[in-house]
Amino acid sequence: MIIAVDFDGTIVEHEYPKMGKEIPFAIDSLKKLQEEDQHMLILWTVRDGELLEEAVQFCEKRGLKFYAVNKNYPEEDSSTASRKINADLYLDDRGLGGLPDWGMIYKMIKSGPKFTFNYNILCHYEMEVKKSDRKNFFTKLGEVMDKGRSKR
Repeated sequence: MIIAVDFDGTIVEHEYPKMGKEIPFAIDSLKKLQEEDQHMLILWTVRDGELLEEAVQFCEKRGLKFYAVNKNYPEEDSSTASRKINADLYLDDRGLGGLPDWGMIYKMIKSGPKFTFNYNILCHYEMEVKKSDRKNFFTKLGEVMDKGRSKR
């Protein structure tokens, strides 16, 4: 699977244009997905120039090397190519519901096609969660889904 991964707010805390602190388990989870399951990872970020190089070096120093950076494949001519990345999955903190914690992301990807988004589960989730609950949307959704599976 080709996975496009945002940098700011996804791998590191969002401090753009500064370098944020590493989000716990982000790089370790990505390395495991890359090494164990042979997923192709593309760094997909608004950063360019020196800021992009800083992000790439940040990841490489921690042992994470991307298949491509802001391109569909390494040889693609970025001056003529679209910035739209062709991927099977996009990991980005700006997605609907925010970014799940990295444990949930890893679990969702590892479960592959078995993981399906079910509208009934979402409705059940909305009824259970109180507004004062500060857990991430997808963390709570995963808990509700696990409860549903155990009842079967």
